[in-house]
Amino acid sequence: MDAAQAKEIWSGLARAIDEIHNQDASKLSFEELYRNAYNLVLHKHGEVLYSGVKASVQKHLSAVGARVAQKPDSELLAEVSKCWCDHQLKMVMVRDSICMYMDRTYVAQKKEKPVYDLGLQIFRETIWEKEEVRGRLQHILLDNVLKERNGQLIDRSLMKNVLAMLLEIGQDGSQVYERDFEKQFLQSTKDFYRSESLDYLSRNSCPDYINKAERRLNEEHSRIINYLSSTTESKLMQIVETELIQQHAKTLVEMENSGCISMLVDDKTEDLRNMYDLFCRVPSTVDVLRDAVSSHVKKTGKGLVADQERVKEPLVFVKGVLAMRDKYDKIIEVSFRAEKKAAKKLKEAFETFINADSRSANYLAVYVDELMRSGLKGVSEVDADERLDKVIVIFRYLQDKDVFENFYKTHLSKRLLAQKSISDECEKSMVAKLKAECGYQYTSKLEGMFNDMSISRECMDGYKRDGRGGSSSAGGGSKVEINVDVLTMGYWPSQGAPMCQLPNEVLSVMRGFENFYLTKHTGRKLAWQTSLGTSEVKAVFGDKKHELIVTTYQMCILMLFNTQKTRTLADIKLATGIPESELKRHLISLCTPKHRILKKASKGKSISADDSFVFNSEFSSKYKRIKVPLWRR
Repeated sequence: MDAAQAKEIWSGLARAIDEIHNQDASKLSFEELYRNAYNLVLHKHGEVLYSGVKASVQKHLSAVGARVAQKPDSELLAEVSKCWCDHQLKMVMVRDSICMYMDRTYVAQKKEKPVYDLGLQIFRETIWEKEEVRGRLQHILLDNVLKERNGQLIDRSLMKNVLAMLLEIGQDGSQVYERDFEKQFLQSTKDFYRSESLDYLSRNSCPDYINKAERRLNEEHSRIINYLSSTTESKLMQIVETELIQQHAKTLVEMENSGCISMLVDDKTEDLRNMYDLFCRVPSTVDVLRDAVSSHVKKTGKGLVADQERVKEPLVFVKGVLAMRDKYDKIIEVSFRAEKKAAKKLKEAFETFINADSRSANYLAVYVDELMRSGLKGVSEVDADERLDKVIVIFRYLQDKDVFENFYKTHLSKRLLAQKSISDECEKSMVAKLKAECGYQYTSKLEGMFNDMSISRECMDGYKRDGRGGSSSAGGGSKVEINVDVLTMGYWPSQGAPMCQLPNEVLSVMRGFENFYLTKHTGRKLAWQTSLGTSEVKAVFGDKKHELIVTTYQMCILMLFNTQKTRTLADIKLATGIPESELKRHLISLCTPKHRILKKASKGKSISADDSFVFNSEFSSKYKRIKVPLWRR
């Protein structure tokens, strides 16, 4: 095939391309067109075909560009969108019906642009980069975004088509979308949200701002889905999150009457959760929120400590801490979606204010003592276990757990010896929980105390079976019954108080028990702890009889008045051997207005060195059994 024949064949192909551009391709034979183009390439006239197609497309698009440039702004976006759709369709027809073989062979060999890509380049150069088109279209695109942000409806399909066009015509590395739209779009977005956020924040509450910011973020995400390129998403969201969240995080948290502290005080967990969810978009801002919660917990906790220093009510303090823990546990669970970092911050805040007061360990032990004596009465096993678990949560905050163990051991010993625990199961459950927290060594002495009590019961059963449960008193036939708890030295809190002088009636029974016990357990030694004992004493007041429940010291004091109705402080001290400070405390307890079993010569609560005491035969009470409480210092 010579050049003349090649030119003639191309003339026919050129007419066909014109008809395709003019939308008059219904009478064309695409099979014949493909064969003619194939022959040109096959006979080494590919250059004629390639340059001819390029010139034909340029001619057509130049005319289209001139027409588009004449359109007013109101029609420009729709016109460019229509021209782009037409161009895509026609270039596909030209490529598939005429140039397919050329693309596979000539274009590949000569390293030219494929026909469709060639069309993209020509479209960009003749239409988009036309001076009368690009600037106006950029403004229209940005203005449409602004209108939508202000609540107006726009044609999203036109936006999507034109922005997709910019992406496609910039595929050759010219980055038309990024250079001619995205850069300006991102800057305008930054300016818009910087201005709006400042204005909205100055006129609205924190929850309102959070809801507004969340809506704006969702709207921008919707734009990505509907017409922006997915490549813009990360850049866009970073700008919006920075302007709406990061720039105002501290202000939002600290807003008076509606910020984080207000939400915590008023238990607005849902508003706080919305704030947390919003801040999670910018992880660094969540630290501001966590720190605010931590600071508030520390401040509230210090307030509890300050109140405690004033009113000195351990139960009130611990209950306040537990109430705080319940409240902020719920906040972490609901508002912070059980986030581990927030839970750790909360734990550190509680540890700070609890360990700031050295008495916290004692207060917690007192609280458990109250639970075991009466607080768990009538409570189900499940509820009791939950309350003890809450105690363990507070226990974990204590840094010096040995201090708590010492206080706890003291209270436990008093409950066990006085049989004041409402439930052995609850007592053992608490020790098991402490053991799980701190190991066997921590609770070995506590478990030893329980073991001692169990062995003591078995020992007393054997003592009573042996027929030594009591002995006749000298006064005439009544029995003195004794119940002994044998305690292992080292397990129980050391008392250090010397044994007092017991009445002879009691001493004879004690010696009987000693003989019984030491016969069974050779090599052991018993040291009587009279300061820990209690007694039930039958007393006659005129024609009335009462049973008095008193301490062993009080019993020793009262028994002295069987032989002498008036006694001085010095007499009583000499006869009983009770340390003076304890003696005065026990005497005061027997002289109170409610339980005035003894009358003292001096007035007031204090006892003077030369005081004397007389048995009050006129004492009366409506109760048969009377417990005489010990006066607390």
